[in-house]
Amino acid sequence: QVQLAESGGGLVQTGGSRILSCTSSGSIFRLLVMGWYRQSPGKERELIAYILTGNETHYADSVKGRFTISRDNAQSKVYLQMNDLKPEDAAVYYCNVGRYYINTYHPSEYWGQGTQVTVSS
Repeated sequence: QVQLAESGGGLVQTGGSRILSCTSSGSIFRLLVMGWYRQSPGKERELIAYILTGNETHYADSVKGRFTISRDNAQSKVYLQMNDLKPEDAAVYYCNVGRYYINTYHPSEYWGQGTQVTVSS
């Protein structure tokens, strides 16, 4: 049973930066494909970044060039460095263990509790 716990959310000004982290337990982390999602009120949860076991990364167009996903296998953590934050980045951010096949990320049933990011204008 994989367990995930996000941290690092909070209030940040427009143009500011924030780093989120997600700690995994209950599995061999280096074998996991990891993703970050976000969900804002009234919107569907969206995949914004994921990282494969070989450290290949992929980003949604909405965050490309501003956000960076990385992983530390020794610490069983995945990070999301967020720069140049905009009001539309405000959301609850979730990490997820996924599967990658047919060149697509597929979310699993394993989610963290989420961490809120608020961006003030």
